[in-house]
Amino acid sequence: MTLPAVPSSALRWSALMLCCALASLLLQFLNMPAGALIGPMGVSILFGIFVGRLALPRVLFKSGQGVIGLLIAQSMTLSVLSTILAEWPAMLLATAITLALSTVVGIGLVRYGGLPGTTAAWGTTPGAASAMVLMAEEANADPRIVAAMQYVRVISVVLAGALVSHWLGVSPSAAQADNGPQWLPAHPAGLAASAALLLVGVTLCDRLLPAGALLGPMFLGSLVQLSGVIELEVPLPVLEIAYACIGIYVGLRFDRETVRNVMHAFKWMLLASLLLIACCALSALLLVKLMQSDFLTLYLATSPGGLDAMTIIALETNADVAIVAALQVLRLFVVILIGPSMARFVARFARDNG
Repeated sequence: MTLPAVPSSALRWSALMLCCALASLLLQFLNMPAGALIGPMGVSILFGIFVGRLALPRVLFKSGQGVIGLLIAQSMTLSVLSTILAEWPAMLLATAITLALSTVVGIGLVRYGGLPGTTAAWGTTPGAASAMVLMAEEANADPRIVAAMQYVRVISVVLAGALVSHWLGVSPSAAQADNGPQWLPAHPAGLAASAALLLVGVTLCDRLLPAGALLGPMFLGSLVQLSGVIELEVPLPVLEIAYACIGIYVGLRFDRETVRNVMHAFKWMLLASLLLIACCALSALLLVKLMQSDFLTLYLATSPGGLDAMTIIALETNADVAIVAALQVLRLFVVILIGPSMARFVARFARDNG
């Protein structure tokens, strides 16, 4: 009797899932911050380049972002909200510094990196990577190169954030031991509310807002959490799956075609990302006294990575999640408002424009 053949795609997915799980467990065993994100992301990059023909459904990526939004909402209290409202001038200053630094780095990249002006400009704009790719496509920039530039920076920021927190001696296990997500929900009603908010975020908010799958659950969940009527619940297994979905989705974006398209300018893209990270770290150091917060929190808040990735590291390192989320969201909205103007300004400095 002949057994039915297993489709090659099923074999590839099985191998990917197994390798991602092993990488995640290894990094978490080594107490690497955001190991459940970094492990699957690294494995998926290798699979995307050397195996190919795999793409995680976008709804899973959006669902992963929604879970992160719920986690941010869980951290919201009236005292945290009052702190954010009191610090808004400093937050605006921090946002302006990050955008100014990204503009300077973007000008350098379009001038010497050999990439089309508008495409390079969108690729260096700090915001939610998925939102920046969509906006770049509407502006007639090459979405593949913009996506590669955005995700190279996201990966660089995630790795740098994990290394900085490790260098500061912050352990994920120590940070989450007491108040982190648990394996089993303590309040079924809170779990049901979280599931409902996640569904609303992925199906409705994502159509109405840039990065709506993340921002919708975050804003709506914050209102629920601040009301005191119900306490949101996100079990640890759901959190781990969300981390993996985000990491796999980002990693699989790096296929052979994308790598070929950006290989000639990859060193400039990586240099631009590292330079921007270093500049933001210096600005965070200057803001420590101004905002009366710790360096790790402000480093994550000003880092030019995605809101979801920075929140994951903040959650695992006991940084002030509310401040990190507030600054990242503020910058995202500012970029959405002025992003096209920033891109046009940066593009003027490209060699092919003059």
